[in-house]
Amino acid sequence: MLVKVYGSAVLGVEAITITIEVNIDKGIAYHLVGLPDSAIKESSFRISAALKNSGFKFPGKKITVNMAPADLRKEGSAYDLPLALGILAASGQLDSKLLERFVIMGELSLDGGLNPIKGALPIAIQAQKDGFKGFILPEHNGREAAVVEGLEVYPAKNISEVVSFFKEQEFPDPMKIDFENEHHQKNTDQELDFLDVKGQETIKRCMEIAAAGGHNIILIGPPGSGKTMLAKRLPGILPLMSLRESLETTKIHSVMGKLNGNSGLIYQRPFRSPHHTISDVALVGGGTYPQPGEISLSHNGVLFLDELPEFKRSVLEVMRQPLEDREVTISRAKFTITYPSSFMLVASMNPSPGGFFVEQGQESQGVVHDARRYLSKLSGPLLDRIDLHIELQPVPFEELSGKQSGESSESIRKRVKAARDIQTSRYASSKNIHYNAQMSLKQIRNYCKLNGTSQDLLKTAMHQLGLSARAYDRILKVSRTISDLEGEKEIQPRHIAEAIQYRSLDREGWMG
Repeated sequence: MLVKVYGSAVLGVEAITITIEVNIDKGIAYHLVGLPDSAIKESSFRISAALKNSGFKFPGKKITVNMAPADLRKEGSAYDLPLALGILAASGQLDSKLLERFVIMGELSLDGGLNPIKGALPIAIQAQKDGFKGFILPEHNGREAAVVEGLEVYPAKNISEVVSFFKEQEFPDPMKIDFENEHHQKNTDQELDFLDVKGQETIKRCMEIAAAGGHNIILIGPPGSGKTMLAKRLPGILPLMSLRESLETTKIHSVMGKLNGNSGLIYQRPFRSPHHTISDVALVGGGTYPQPGEISLSHNGVLFLDELPEFKRSVLEVMRQPLEDREVTISRAKFTITYPSSFMLVASMNPSPGGFFVEQGQESQGVVHDARRYLSKLSGPLLDRIDLHIELQPVPFEELSGKQSGESSESIRKRVKAARDIQTSRYASSKNIHYNAQMSLKQIRNYCKLNGTSQDLLKTAMHQLGLSARAYDRILKVSRTISDLEGEKEIQPRHIAEAIQYRSLDREGWMG
């Protein structure tokens, strides 16, 4: 008897429906075809034990299983459940008619229990697009799949529950969650707040500008000056994630199997902080069977690279294209995968190998040479993609011991959101442009026009401070954001003046 069951394969952050054909004939054998990997080939042992321990029979006949399309490699143990149900239906232990209306995925344990799978959210989205009635999956993955409207989601603890669904033909109520309400409540919860940061008011201002315009930023300062503390609080002043952004971010984490079964969707912006020993593949994604890297896991959030010069140069250079295009394309001989990677880069570094600024009177030839060699680890093209360079000094004792608290992240976020709303309206007709940091050269010319006074100020700064040519457009972008924060339609000289001071590394002769 021949039956068909439907599963799904995840390719990148998208899913493809897989047809699992099970045929039982005379003889004794088990043939599994359709480019399965080792985990799928081993499924016969898990399925046999799970069926017997759950009170079902594993037929001692010739079983042939085809996974179509046969030219697409299938990976993982999540096909255990559809394979087992196909075998039960083909052997007459289950009615096969209802099976064809559902996408079914799940890994079986030997006692028949269902273990979590990866990629439940993109699978559910594709199932809804393909017109399936519902999605049957492990209980752990129920919440992330239930967010998809127009698809009935039935989480199950074990294979016995699934079989009883089909035998009784009376399914329980599908899982329903009020994600709109839950999204609003959990999105506003913040563990880290700028209230905790003493002093560093100039740096807080710079972080606010970075958040308002989506600008990349590098913090330069000695150990203990608060670089990491400030970076960790940046997601708290970014605008709340929309439901669309939550879905995009959750899909990537779902593919990696990094979701908590109790939460379902990711509501707060990601903050990723990889160690400086990370490889280029781990950072941008890839591998024999490509997986998202850290820059995709930080999509719609913040990627924090602490001690930037300690990263391998090859690792830093592979970020150049994702920073520009906001996506990563990984090509292999038989396929090409694109992962989204729209993130804010926050980097930090010491000003010299010793960790401190070179003070006046200490500029010996050896110290200066070491500082320059340390900074040379960062290439010009990479720094060209970082809009804000800011220097930090240690916080004085008086400010650390004072009782006065800083401004809360919530109040800063309100100003950031108001500026982002202005930018959203401004770029409404521009495709893939949402905030100032994404402006092209043409848009800079259109939206960053300067009056005579501002033009003269910028010209003087370029000459007197030795600013490089690449700093010109960055200053215009940042000044546009500063004017948006103030609600000004035109860029004023004071906006230009403030933006100029955030280009430390472009100054001629800067050595830390």
